[in-house]
Amino acid sequence: MQKVVFLLLSLLIGSTAMAQEPVYYVNISTNMGTMKVKLYNETPNHRDNFLKLVEEKHFDGTLFYRVVKGFVIQGGSSDSRNAAPGRAIGYGKAINIDAEYHDNCYHKKGAICAPRQPEEVNHFKMSDISQFYVVQGRKYSNEELDMIEKATNNPIKIELKKQYYLPHKEELARLKKEDPKAFNKLLREIKDKINFHYSISDKVEFTEQQRQVYSTIGGTPELDGDYTVFGEVVEGLSVINKIAALPVDKHNRPRTDVKIKVSIVTQ
Repeated sequence: MQKVVFLLLSLLIGSTAMAQEPVYYVNISTNMGTMKVKLYNETPNHRDNFLKLVEEKHFDGTLFYRVVKGFVIQGGSSDSRNAAPGRAIGYGKAINIDAEYHDNCYHKKGAICAPRQPEEVNHFKMSDISQFYVVQGRKYSNEELDMIEKATNNPIKIELKKQYYLPHKEELARLKKEDPKAFNKLLREIKDKINFHYSISDKVEFTEQQRQVYSTIGGTPELDGDYTVFGEVVEGLSVINKIAALPVDKHNRPRTDVKIKVSIVTQ
């Protein structure tokens, strides 16, 4: 009987292990060093499209063409390949895919993320997976993180109040005098609508883990909820600092070309 139980447990553990998704890694190699990147299974559409482009050697020979110290290094655009010095870059053909936001995927130092077109022409914040940026960022205090939350969330609350409260303002004033019970009922309904739509909005609320990371490792928390994070550098964080420290021209392009080659790491 014990042997049967042991065999069943072994089969169960084995089947669970087999059911787990594999973890994918890529190397982003440059003349400034190599970064090993883990791709997140929480963002499978970005992971798979990025891997497809890596297999097609889409990124090979492109540049880190936009470098902003204390913020991000951005590269991979097809028009950066063999680009003449001083030329504005980043306008290669876009490959747009749906955004994928996940609470565990945020803009800490070393995060690899997808840029996108502005919301005026890209209402659903679709990602352009044809290029990418890697976060350098800086460390933030809790007070600064509070300010980022307020700067993002207060306008959302104000807009929701305009949308759901203002149309009933006169009616609420009348009911408050004539029918307090109806007044309370309508007010609750309005508050419930505001709370519901706020809960599904693009609000920013940092978790304790995020606050810990942003205050000790650093990142760019102001970008959370606006751009998809689909991986992170697990080896070679110092390479980000080296590239970010390079002198740049008026387009934020390094005066020394930083060429990229991306390859899949076989485990």
